[in-house]
Amino acid sequence: MIRSRAPICHDARVRIAVVAESFLPQANGVTVTLLRLLEYLAANGDEVIVLAPAAGRGQDSVSVYAGASVRRFRAVPLPGYSELRLSTPRVRTLEEHLRCFDADVVHLAAPFMLGWQAIGAAHTLGLPSVAVYQTEVPSYAKRYKVRQIEPLLWRRIEDIHKSATLSLAPSSYACQQLIDRGVHRVAVWPHGVDRERFSPVHRDEALRTSLLTDGEVLVGYVGRLAREKQVEDLAVLQQLPGVRVVVVGDGPREEWLRRTLPGAVFTGRLDGAELPRMMASLDMFVHTGEMDTFAQTIQEAQACGVPVIAPARGGPIDLVQHGETGFLYQPGQLDAMRQYVATLAANPVRRAEMGLAARDSTAERTWEAVNHQVTVHYRNAISFSARDRAAGHRPARRWLLTR
Repeated sequence: MIRSRAPICHDARVRIAVVAESFLPQANGVTVTLLRLLEYLAANGDEVIVLAPAAGRGQDSVSVYAGASVRRFRAVPLPGYSELRLSTPRVRTLEEHLRCFDADVVHLAAPFMLGWQAIGAAHTLGLPSVAVYQTEVPSYAKRYKVRQIEPLLWRRIEDIHKSATLSLAPSSYACQQLIDRGVHRVAVWPHGVDRERFSPVHRDEALRTSLLTDGEVLVGYVGRLAREKQVEDLAVLQQLPGVRVVVVGDGPREEWLRRTLPGAVFTGRLDGAELPRMMASLDMFVHTGEMDTFAQTIQEAQACGVPVIAPARGGPIDLVQHGETGFLYQPGQLDAMRQYVATLAANPVRRAEMGLAARDSTAERTWEAVNHQVTVHYRNAISFSARDRAAGHRPARRWLLTR
């Protein structure tokens, strides 16, 4: 039996069921965003459960985080991308979890497989849902040479977000992508950044000395070493005089990239205090990926006072103020990217000015500020859902997977 839902007042606590396509121990942008959100919701007194794919064999399976119980479902690795695990439990199974938890709203984090099933369960129970578009999965088809399935992937994205009560996207570009595909209730929900952890105070001259041989300018990339990140684009910087490239991260393309970028320093993945120390020690940050709906590492570099050079597509458009906090180049125009790096390498005063402006640009992007926004969106979704039911409206849904 579904309980009657009275309107939730502004100060009332909310019961949130978070359905995550990716969660610990996987470390990626979706997971990091969720961890900060769970911490905020716990501090706010809201009650949360997390429904997520099971961890891989031999991996630690986190069962509780920030007071939220994490319930796992059988999962298999995605062929060719084993870090991503796919889970498709029966809709009725998800209904039971949502009903027992007595959720007020369902938060769908980067929904695709598990999230598709979960939105069906939410419909059956009359629960409002907030779907967060965080990964441009369809465009990965081009990079992974399976272009023929791209229209099918976009159809899945459309079906999910048209079925949700409210959709959130991390940037204006991603928001417009959904609107252009017929999704009407969309709002921008950006990511936050920890300005104490990522700060210019962590710049380490000893670290710089260990990486540089003759006082070069240190240009860095930080992120996963995967095909869609286009890290090989950094090859155009290898012959720039006075420039040293450092690549931070790991992933399936690491060995290939080491061969492709023989002059670069590869550090592997850095965690804890090592990551902000490296970020703050850079002179420039180059973001090469053209498919990122947000690009969290750009914010982290900016918080460290480092100017950023990135393609003018996706999340970077909102984050980088061209000519003030860094430069934007048209996707694919690597000569322009190279020229921007050369310009800043030759002008330390302008680098410093841009670095200060980059740091200032993150002042209002704290995790607390952006996560407060999502609690407002939860309440809006609850109100929208009640209004839709009163008007007899129900989003269309095509059942493609088993109940």
